[in-house]
Amino acid sequence: MELELEQLRQELAHARAELAAHERTARRRERDLHRSYEATVRALAGAVEARDAYTARHAERVAAYGLEIARAHGMRTDEEPDLEFGFLLHDVGKVAISDAILHKPGRLTRDEREEMRRHPVIGDEIVRGIDFLAGARDVVRSHHERWDGYGYPDGLVGERIPLPARVFAIADTLDALTTDRPYRAAASFEQARAVIADEAGTQFDPDVERTFAAIPDERLEQIRGALA
Repeated sequence: MELELEQLRQELAHARAELAAHERTARRRERDLHRSYEATVRALAGAVEARDAYTARHAERVAAYGLEIARAHGMRTDEEPDLEFGFLLHDVGKVAISDAILHKPGRLTRDEREEMRRHPVIGDEIVRGIDFLAGARDVVRSHHERWDGYGYPDGLVGERIPLPARVFAIADTLDALTTDRPYRAAASFEQARAVIADEAGTQFDPDVERTFAAIPDERLEQIRGALA
């Protein structure tokens, strides 16, 4: 009887060891797969930005700002890795917009503006069939929606806009305002905050804006400095 119990204990110990090994292998494969997905997404985002020298590293900065705001707002970014993918790929639909429109130095015509406004829908169509980007679609399609309903492409109002897209809208505006452009110098974080605060309740979700307002300038400076 004691021999049988000892044999059973050994078999259970062996089974536990095998299970632990399988779990370690599964975790390692999951990490490797995520790294592969992330490398693919970053390469695609880089290809989009390569068409415009003035948006260099824009997607990476917006993703970093967006993740910072999302965490401060209570979103579990560690449980939603595709949130970062959505931030990085927000403008992927611009691959289908002509260079003549993207690089036009002057004001766009009405037809050109309508063509440019197609890029969220085009982007949504690009990522729709990719399983690991399913969670990125909210940002890709809805990053130009406005809290007051006057955005595009769907004219969503308030909380009908997916939360990741509402977070992204502030991060995107922050980076746009604090980056040098050919036609103007970069604004300070203080100036950018004032512009965003003025648009809370119209362009931006006021709750997300309050979260953003509480993030110290020092933290934003760290993000910008790391991705300059």
